[in-house]
Amino acid sequence: MSDKQTTAKDESRTLKRFHYSTDQAIEKPFNWMQMLRLFSFMKPYTRTILPLAILGMILSTTVRLFAPILIGSYALDHIIENQDPNFLWIMVGVIAFMYVIAYIGNSLRIKYMNKLGQLVIFDMRKKLFNHIQRLSHRFFDQRSAGSILVRITNDINSLQDLFTNGVINLLMDLIMLIGIVILLFIINPPLTVAILIILPIMFLISTRLRRNIRRSWQDVRIKQSMINSHLNESIQGIRVTQSYTQENENIGFFNRMNEMNFESWRNATQKSAMFRPFVELSGAIGTAILLWFGVVLIQAGSLTIGEFFAFSLYIGMFWEPISRLGQVYNQLLVGMASSERIFEFLDEQPSVPEKANAMQLKEVTGHIQFDHVEFAYDADRKALKDITLDIKGGQTVALVGHTGSGKTTIVNLISRFYDPTKGRVLLDGHDLRDIGLDSLREKVSIVLQDTFIFSGTILDNIRFGRPDATDEEVKKAAYTVGADGFIQQLPNGYETEVEERGNILSVGERQLISFARALLADPQILILDEATAAIDTETEQVIQAALRKLLKGRTAIMIAHRLSTIREADQIFVLEQGNILEQGNHDELMDQKGEYYELVKSQFNALNTG
Repeated sequence: MSDKQTTAKDESRTLKRFHYSTDQAIEKPFNWMQMLRLFSFMKPYTRTILPLAILGMILSTTVRLFAPILIGSYALDHIIENQDPNFLWIMVGVIAFMYVIAYIGNSLRIKYMNKLGQLVIFDMRKKLFNHIQRLSHRFFDQRSAGSILVRITNDINSLQDLFTNGVINLLMDLIMLIGIVILLFIINPPLTVAILIILPIMFLISTRLRRNIRRSWQDVRIKQSMINSHLNESIQGIRVTQSYTQENENIGFFNRMNEMNFESWRNATQKSAMFRPFVELSGAIGTAILLWFGVVLIQAGSLTIGEFFAFSLYIGMFWEPISRLGQVYNQLLVGMASSERIFEFLDEQPSVPEKANAMQLKEVTGHIQFDHVEFAYDADRKALKDITLDIKGGQTVALVGHTGSGKTTIVNLISRFYDPTKGRVLLDGHDLRDIGLDSLREKVSIVLQDTFIFSGTILDNIRFGRPDATDEEVKKAAYTVGADGFIQQLPNGYETEVEERGNILSVGERQLISFARALLADPQILILDEATAAIDTETEQVIQAALRKLLKGRTAIMIAHRLSTIREADQIFVLEQGNILEQGNHDELMDQKGEYYELVKSQFNALNTG
């Protein structure tokens, strides 16, 4: 097998690993409406910062436009004709003054466009992050963390040059080109027509390059997203990687992606780089025409030396903005590729929508009903099948069953992370779809098996459940669930800094913090999703005592494989493949000698065998 075939095979394997990714090329034609939407982020600054940048641009552009005609057609011809040395010094002073004005204008333009660019990037990143925070769980199910991260960081960063330089340069260069063409026609129309005749050819060739360049930059964004996804997976899963000694495989996979990213960048930059040499070649042809036809016109008496000099300066200036317009066009292509991906997320609507007139809950009893509920994560597999259940306010209910039976789906529907495919979920008689999301979720707290600890102090992590809580309230919650003991033994107690995911804490300690967080939030409905699975027997006894206080007067839904934790539940629902097989309290289900009985017996035997 050749090296080329091996490379193609490796790339195919790499792309297959990311077959689930939504980061595919977005096939939309380049259109200015999309760019206008992007530039609308400048709107808040159109009356403050942008006018100052435009003023600076106008000052510098005006000087550059009129300096050549002043030097050539007016000053040079006047000096040659009248032999007036004093006039020469006057013109030197005038031109020097004009370029001082141009310097001030350029300084204003650069200063305020940089400021504008940074503000726009700040606003765009803020809007995108805020929007993503409100999207539904289904959105995150379908995308890797890395692909989301690359939108907020790389894609928005890639727009920085466009806003700090591209926009104002586009305006400035268009003014320059229009002004130069007008002045060239004023100086000598036949010579202008002879030189500008090559412009249509330039336009046709550059237009043909546009589609390929744009696709290349889209491919760059996709490859960057893949790298970010893999980096996120590698860092999060480093313990698994090292446990299975897969470091070399991981390194090889990353190297293949890195090579693909490098090739995509090289391909995009090579195609983009084709424009500038093409402009320079056109400039060389224009200069040749100027020299030949200009000399002919001078000999015929239709063109003066000063006009020829001014014309030469303008031709030199003419190809410069065209070349820059090629660079701006490349920035627009990069901006188009990035903005498509950014707007794709901004246009994403929550799959769990909130009604405009949604009711706001004040106090709830916690009465939960499932009315013939069905739910499917995808069209091929139903997670719940015609579920009907009734959980009275203040009851403690346990959901039991094998993995994939639908337990977690039920609690996800109660928190309205998803909506039922069929049927209704009711809280105190109200369909959850009629209740405001924030209002609902303020009444519900969830304690997961895999507790997420944020970077910050222990105090901040517990306070996450209620940001306005005092330090004393935080410590009281920790004391109630039995977390105060180990926290006090940490180097700085409650002020101890923990890194992301709380690696300095044991699994049990992280779980105790999650209990304190939930208690501090003081919810009417408490969901415990395998919350005691990682806790040792001694700690579990402490937590069970705390839970009896915590659950008093609240509706609680517990998911537990360790059945010893749910003996005191008011109701136990046994699920299997999305159906409710049995329901009742512990004693009732044991008397039935059904599925629950078998589960308890198998666990009892496993413990005795162990």
